[in-house]
Amino acid sequence: MADGRVLVVGAGPTGLNLALSLARRGVAVRLISDASGPGEHSRAMVVQARTLEFYDQFGFADEVVRAGIPGANVHWREGGPGGHEIRSVSFKDLGEGLSPFPFPLNYPQDDHERFLVDKLRESGVNVEWGSRLAGFEQLPRGIIAAIAYEGRTEHAEFAYLGGCDGAHSAVRETLGIGFQGGTYEQLFYVADVKINRGFDQDLYFNIGEHILTLMFPVRSSGMQRLIGLVPPELSTRDDLKFEDIRAQQEQLLDVKVTEVNWFSAYRVHHRVAEHFRAGRAFLLGDAAHIHSPVGGQGMNTGIGDAINLGWKLAQVLQGRAADSLLDTYEPERMGFAQTLVATTDRAFTPIVAEGLKGEITRKILGPLFVTAATRFALGRHAMFRLVSQTRIHYADSPLSEGRAGEVLGGDRLPWFRMDGTSNFAPLRSLDWQVHVYGKIHDALVAACREMSLAVHEFLWTDAAADCGLQRDAMYLIRPDGHVALAASLQSAEIVKNFADRFGLRFTNLP
Repeated sequence: MADGRVLVVGAGPTGLNLALSLARRGVAVRLISDASGPGEHSRAMVVQARTLEFYDQFGFADEVVRAGIPGANVHWREGGPGGHEIRSVSFKDLGEGLSPFPFPLNYPQDDHERFLVDKLRESGVNVEWGSRLAGFEQLPRGIIAAIAYEGRTEHAEFAYLGGCDGAHSAVRETLGIGFQGGTYEQLFYVADVKINRGFDQDLYFNIGEHILTLMFPVRSSGMQRLIGLVPPELSTRDDLKFEDIRAQQEQLLDVKVTEVNWFSAYRVHHRVAEHFRAGRAFLLGDAAHIHSPVGGQGMNTGIGDAINLGWKLAQVLQGRAADSLLDTYEPERMGFAQTLVATTDRAFTPIVAEGLKGEITRKILGPLFVTAATRFALGRHAMFRLVSQTRIHYADSPLSEGRAGEVLGGDRLPWFRMDGTSNFAPLRSLDWQVHVYGKIHDALVAACREMSLAVHEFLWTDAAADCGLQRDAMYLIRPDGHVALAASLQSAEIVKNFADRFGLRFTNLP
């Protein structure tokens, strides 16, 4: 039927990462987009630590960090002329000791997409711009897709299809999968502008009566991002322009806007697809889930979907795992998406509420919460884990087993520094591996070599103990850096039994 290729529909950050994840593992992939090229506006801005950790596995995280602006100080201020600062906290190194990237990174989506397009090209894959999925049919052994471009329609065969085509996904609609949720009443605006006081790298929450506007850096070239509530009296306008709100926003921010690069008004939705998989087709990113912008989670969640599915598709297509491995994608990613929608909704609703409740939340409760949460190391680390997505775990997945120390099967592998490197360095193999922190037994080394499974021994240190690892325990690490199996005893038999459940074949010895 198909020659093993995967069709990826949509070339935003999610689709680009899925294609890149497959290409880096030697899987033939075809990536189509009905857009004429990469995005031309910044849209999603924040790249979280977990995404940077995935990029570190690909070998280019440092390039992304150099191109972006690490999060610095956050100011909560009463807006208007003569406005005063209510609270100020530092987000710099918020997750110190928890991740090699202990900060959120401002990196505009259009730059981000162009960067990923270049990396994908280096891996031998070009995006087919101006190409649209006109329909597809699932057969027992593959998918036949109709791809429309340049006035004609091509029918091509694929083994699997990844729907990364956004909130109005043609893949999801063709599959007939429901997209339950709703829309918040408030109308928001987003604008990329330059201001008269020059480039400011800090983030500002500017609060006025019935108003909330965020200002933070977009590009080192001097562009600031503004996100705010549209005044109720203008919320029914379908032709809203920045000039309609300029006077109010300049007064609130106590600045003059000297240049407007982009402006758009929008409403926020919160929805989760009923299923993330239907046969050989999968939904990822906004095609599978959309939610409020609280915490800068949306784009990063889509990238997480792509990383999760990418290595699983590669293993199945290369005959290194049974198809049942793909059954773990939906429960792992849907559980997080549902939780994310619920938590961002609980945070978002009171922040944008009208009346006294909203005023109290914006002026008193919000600043107090952020101050309390970031004053001490314990609170700073808790906040970092929450927003950075390093806390994501798959404890209920069929692919997760056991516990050793404080680390459970399904957890992200804890990170720590050692001798100028870290225990994340071996993850660049993008493949399965065993970690032992302490002394590895010769019998386990021999058994892993027989299974062609890479094994890494790390010196036991206080840093390893501090992050919850257990001395001399055995951890089987998935290709995405999550712990699949944690066991206090070093046992090749436990690893073999685990591998047999999913038909895993390890072939990654150097």
